[in-house]
Amino acid sequence: MSKTLTSAPHLNEKTGGNMLVRDIMTKEIVTVSPEMGVHALAELFVNKNISGAPVVDASGKLLGIVKEEGVMFQDKKVHLPTFINLSLGFLTLGAKRYEEEMKKITASKVSDIMEKDPSTIAADAAIEDAATLMIEKDAYYLPVVEGSKLAGVLTKKDIVRAIAGGTR
Repeated sequence: MSKTLTSAPHLNEKTGGNMLVRDIMTKEIVTVSPEMGVHALAELFVNKNISGAPVVDASGKLLGIVKEEGVMFQDKKVHLPTFINLSLGFLTLGAKRYEEEMKKITASKVSDIMEKDPSTIAADAAIEDAATLMIEKDAYYLPVVEGSKLAGVLTKKDIVRAIAGGTR
């Protein structure tokens, strides 16, 4: 996945121009497995006071991310107007997208509701590039990778902390 990034000179000035994602990322993160149940995921989000988590396999490879919005699909009740809308959805969304939406509504595992191709940032990327990517993708956080392995998470709060003069 290739992304064109523009510069963010105000961050460059505030952080000394050479701060990397690895310098400010959150390294102690909560991860989940694709086999975790959606109910257990909801409990984890509440207990850890988080709104999302990276999904990793047993070797630590990033498979995707899961957000609280995915959990919210579990509370939908299907009634007649919804059923009609779902039926019409097949016509308006197309078969593939309709299948994805139905899978979310009936999900039982994290793998059913996770975003499978999230935007990521390399640990050695400049924080200016990370900030730009977050703005372009309207993302609150980015998984930080080294190769295909999850190394940490970068949040908007991490970037604001760096601008204010602090690091982790």
